[in-house]
Amino acid sequence: MPRSLEVEGLVVRYGQVTAVNGIDLHVEEGEIVVLLGANGAGKTSSLNAICGAVPCAAGRVTHAGRDITRKPAHRVAAGGLVQVPEGRRIFGPLTVEDNLKLGAYAARSRRRMQSRLDEIFELFPILRERRSKPGGLLSGGEQQMLAFGRALMAEPKMLLLDEPSMGLAPVVIDVVVASIAAVAARGLSILMVEQNASAAFAVASRAYVLEQGHIVLDGPTESVSNDPRVIEAFLGVEAPLDAPVVGARADD
Repeated sequence: MPRSLEVEGLVVRYGQVTAVNGIDLHVEEGEIVVLLGANGAGKTSSLNAICGAVPCAAGRVTHAGRDITRKPAHRVAAGGLVQVPEGRRIFGPLTVEDNLKLGAYAARSRRRMQSRLDEIFELFPILRERRSKPGGLLSGGEQQMLAFGRALMAEPKMLLLDEPSMGLAPVVIDVVVASIAAVAARGLSILMVEQNASAAFAVASRAYVLEQGHIVLDGPTESVSNDPRVIEAFLGVEAPLDAPVVGARADD
């Protein structure tokens, strides 16, 4: 069986600036993998290149055995690889229900729209209560659930999640993380960019650490979470003085 995602030698450039410099990573079917890194490490650039939102300068991206390296974003999404972008990017004037329906753009999804809506409302009951409310009036946590639900309306095979816990209260992060785990338990593969390492390690089976466009550490979350560099950089505990520090740049 092909892997859900295979990334080989991925390079992303903006003019003369190389944001991602030859990274390799993979996600198995039904697996949650986290991509950690400081701001500016190249995490969002990696996701954007994988889903076709920005071009790859070099490398290869394969989804479910199909080469998607040069495909435009809408073709990638139609093939089952859907991104939930950083900052939610919902349509504020539209109702919650209309925002969700926008996710069902594929013909198959439109035919199953009502059943998909019911599934999303079961996963996020608060969205059912808010279904007639403009999306812009929701709390940050509710908007994150809406963005997540909108992506699921497309019936994806794999999700790319960009900072799903950003700006959320701890109790809301717990709800979002539990939802991610519940969706993966149904067989959906997930590649998640996060700076909240504790939340990510709670659900991910493996982790990659990105620094200045390079993968500098990878492995099962148990071993990565016990690395002193990761402990200091992402878990807020001081590492030994002789341990190199992972991450330390400005914006992604």
